This record gives sequence, C-alpha cells and structure tokens, in this order.
Amino acid sequence: MRVAPEGIPIIASFVLVSAALSTGAVWWLGGWGWLIVAPLALVTLWSVWFFRDPDRQTPDEPGAVICPADGVICFIGPAEPPPGLGLPREHTTGLTRLSVFMNVFNVHVNRSPAGGRVENLVYAPGTFLNASLDKASEHNERMTMVLRPDDGPPLIVVQIAGLVARRIVCRVSEGTRLRPGERYGLIRFGSRVDVYLPPGRAASVRVGDRVVAGETIVARAAGVGSAGPTGSAREAAHAGA
Repeated sequence: MRVAPEGIPIIASFVLVSAALSTGAVWWLGGWGWLIVAPLALVTLWSVWFFRDPDRQTPDEPGAVICPADGVICFIGPAEPPPGLGLPREHTTGLTRLSVFMNVFNVHVNRSPAGGRVENLVYAPGTFLNASLDKASEHNERMTMVLRPDDGPPLIVVQIAGLVARRIVCRVSEGTRLRPGERYGLIRFGSRVDVYLPPGRAASVRVGDRVVAGETIVARAAGVGSAGPTGSAREAAHAGA
C-alpha cells in the first residue's frame, strides 16, 4: 500500500516506540506482555492506514472541477475568498464556496481540482476550530492556492487546519504546473478544503454528498449537468477511506 511521504517519519516513530515498548513488556511480564503488544501493533497499523495514498482515476471532462479532498460536502454558497491573493476584483466577487470536510477516517492527501499553473500561494496562521464550522474559513490556519487553468478564470483552493490537525503540507510552489487530480498536498487529521468556484461554474454535488479526491466532479460549466444524487456507489466506498 502506498503511503504519503510526509507520513513515513511518523510511521517510523510508531514502529520504533511500539517495538521498544513491546519488547520491554514481554521481557518483564512474560505472556501477559502480549496484552500490551496487541494494542501497540494496532496503533502502528492505524498510522500506516491513516497516511495511505491510493491511486485515483481522474475523469477527463473539459471545464470540470475535480474534488480536491475525500470527505463530505459541508457547505455550498456565495462567499468571498481569503484576502491578499493579488487578484483583480472581478476574480474575487460572485464566487461560490464549496467546502469538503475530512474526518480522521478519510484519505488526507489533497489533489488539484484542475490542470493549470500555480499562480500564488498565501499562508495565514490562525486558530484550530472544528473545521466543519463555517467560521473556520476565516479564523483557522490555512494555505490558499491560486490555480490558473489553461483557459478560464483562476480557481482558489484553500487547505484549512481543523480541531486536531496541526500541520498543513503544500508540496507545490509558485509556477508549478499541475494536472487535474494531481497530488499537491496533505493535511494531518480532521480538516477541510475549500474551493471557490468562479461565475460560470455550477456545483454538481449537494451538501451531505460523500466525495472522492481526484475522482468526483464537484462543478461543471454552467448548463452542463446539475447536482446529482447523494454519492455514487464508488464514492461511498471511497469516502471512509
């Protein structure tokens, strides 16, 4: 199973600590030591599972916005993006924010919602409120990426730290070119990713839908399709992954 590279040091720490404690438990407690070994082994396996990074099949649909995170759609509505992005006013007004909430059971690797060039990255320190709350967009620690597609207005994508999360990873830099669905970052533990849809992009999901990073189309050009039923069978299978 593939794991995110950022998780390797953490997994290694779990392995070393678990091995040391397990050896000591068996040495001092004999057969009773296995009562300690078993939960330590489970915790170590959980650390591997948490940082899993499965391959995804990204749809090839012109103008589509691909979901950047596994989880549940928790908000769709008009909103202004974070300040300081260096964009003209016409690219920061009339936007629709689509928020994906990730819990500790979801895959936490983030993927690009479209193909294009990273135009700007803006980090903002902040608090660690529950990421499902609307005010987390304004108050929580976040990393904002402005992605300039090959055609059309820019897409604004925001990684937001949550109540437990304390580490946002953004692997790209300004000028990096991304493919649709390409891995670009990760947020440890429960967190959220917001996508700001420009005018002319209509959400094709609804609040409560389970979505899959790199696979679910969350928005299309206006007039192309509409919000579908809550989650496909494939999305439901992945959402807890």
